[in-house]
Amino acid sequence: MVTEIPHTLPRKSATFDDYTLSEIRRAAATGIYDIRGGGAKRRLPHFDDLLFLGASMSRYPLEGYREKCGTQVVLGTRFAKNPIVLDIPITIAGMSFGSLSAQAKEALGRGASLAGTSTTTGDGGMTPEERGQSKMLVYQYLPSRYGMNPVDLRKADAIEIVVGQGAKPGGGGMLLGQKISDRVAEMRDLPMGIDQRSSCRHPDWTGPDDLEIKIQELREITNWEKPIYIKIGGARPYYDTTLSIKAGADVVVLDGMQGGTAATQEVFIEHVGQPTLACIRPAVKALQDLGMHRKVQLVLSGGIRNGADVAKALALGADAVSIGTAALVAMGDNDPALEEEYNKLGTTAGAYDDWQDGRDPAGISTQDPKLSARLDPVKAGHRLANYLKVMTLEAQTIARACGKSHVHNLEPEDLVALTVEAAAMAQVPLAGTDWIPGRDRY
Repeated sequence: MVTEIPHTLPRKSATFDDYTLSEIRRAAATGIYDIRGGGAKRRLPHFDDLLFLGASMSRYPLEGYREKCGTQVVLGTRFAKNPIVLDIPITIAGMSFGSLSAQAKEALGRGASLAGTSTTTGDGGMTPEERGQSKMLVYQYLPSRYGMNPVDLRKADAIEIVVGQGAKPGGGGMLLGQKISDRVAEMRDLPMGIDQRSSCRHPDWTGPDDLEIKIQELREITNWEKPIYIKIGGARPYYDTTLSIKAGADVVVLDGMQGGTAATQEVFIEHVGQPTLACIRPAVKALQDLGMHRKVQLVLSGGIRNGADVAKALALGADAVSIGTAALVAMGDNDPALEEEYNKLGTTAGAYDDWQDGRDPAGISTQDPKLSARLDPVKAGHRLANYLKVMTLEAQTIARACGKSHVHNLEPEDLVALTVEAAAMAQVPLAGTDWIPGRDRY
């Protein structure tokens, strides 16, 4: 009698997983690299790996319904005559008209204004809809110079010089041709329907000394009224923050690799830069070493999702945070209610794979007039304002639980980490120990 030997289950490779195999096959069939929108999708150490300790016997909490917890933040106090005063420590990141519809840009302005915060133009210039609905608008000054002019610079409330972006530090902007409509082409002085790939570096300066001169020019153009931000990607945050301060920045915006983008090579998104959590402490140390912490404000962006993330960023030394992807989701992007339409595009709600090609059924990341007409800027603006309010309340709740009368009073001492990686990056103790990896314990 022959005994049948049972078969073991086939085991798939962790290295060559299903997605990796599909990418190899796609590259072999097409001969081109993959371009997509959104941010990094791989698992990275993040704010979820940190916990607040809260108050108990050794700390005294604040009563949530009777004792105030401040949230106001002032950006640009170093040199600007007119710093930006925000009611909440959450701003809206730069997302261009071109990447987003005019209705989406208007909605961002409406929502930010209702919440008492600022929004940012992004590449491609300033639209009347956005300026008209934004009480506080930051004008991005990018290597492309698309849509840039002194008139709009003077209309802005602050100027953000973009040196790098978290999703693609060292890489330039990208906008695929299907999003370059007549209006976008006119604003950017581009041919309609042709892919736009902008420069990865500014054409009129090559280093911090030249940047200092450029900042002086911008201050002269705007009569020294507007705060000047410098936005850097999460690559070498200590040195980039140091050089930004020495070049004369009022505010440093630091964008980690979980930050999104309208479109770029996936290999860029997933393999260039550092996690947001790894970037903040070196940047804060640079500010402290120069005696500029809280004098030059630090805004952190890249994967901020809720009030806990906000509170953790502030505890680690940031003055404010900036959101992009989360703001679009709050307005209705990648909504499961549109799942059937996302399926027709070969994707699913929550994958953010529609941003680059301009076919967004939510009417947000598109220039198709029929699709963009689906978005009601007033309703979308209210949704965004609600979301910003909830984030702020969550951050206040945590701050009060830690005994703080202002969210800026949160500090690293209030945090512990769940993993060795997060403890090392955030430079806070591993939970249950007094050990901070990388530091001498004695």
